[in-house]
Amino acid sequence: MMATPSSGTCEAAIRKPGVAMFVVRFRLLIATLWVGSLWTVGYLVAPTLFATLPDRMLAGTIAGSLFRIEAWLAIVCGILLVMLFSYRTHDDSAPLRKTVLRLTLLMLACTVVGYFCIQPFMASLREAAALTGGVMADGAKTQFGILHGIASGIYLIQSLLGVGLILKLRSLR
Repeated sequence: MMATPSSGTCEAAIRKPGVAMFVVRFRLLIATLWVGSLWTVGYLVAPTLFATLPDRMLAGTIAGSLFRIEAWLAIVCGILLVMLFSYRTHDDSAPLRKTVLRLTLLMLACTVVGYFCIQPFMASLREAAALTGGVMADGAKTQFGILHGIASGIYLIQSLLGVGLILKLRSLR
């Protein structure tokens, strides 16, 4: 049976098992890159920086740069995954596929809120401290601690959603 122009390329993709399998595997690869980088930067590299570097300001600056790269990688991976979910495969009608898309969108939302909403406030507090010799005032220190706690909580939620995403993607075949 041939695909008609009105049926679009989506139905044609369902009929090409090699292409559909490539899409399924590419989704898993992109998600693994995203989640692996989340866990590596957040739970291995950043703590190691603070544990090994004698200057906490330097460790924070380096960690901030890594989290910036991580945030942009998350945006790229999230957008790629959403685009790949628009490509139909044989599991297209499964409720599991909708769950995976929701997990992806929730992870993207965590990135936007954590990095692009909270992080700028933290950066301004760090910059103010750098102008005064690297020492934060007590009020700024408290505010930074609260913001850091919220950002860390969001990052943890995103990391756990990422584990769920990988597990769910592995069950799509």
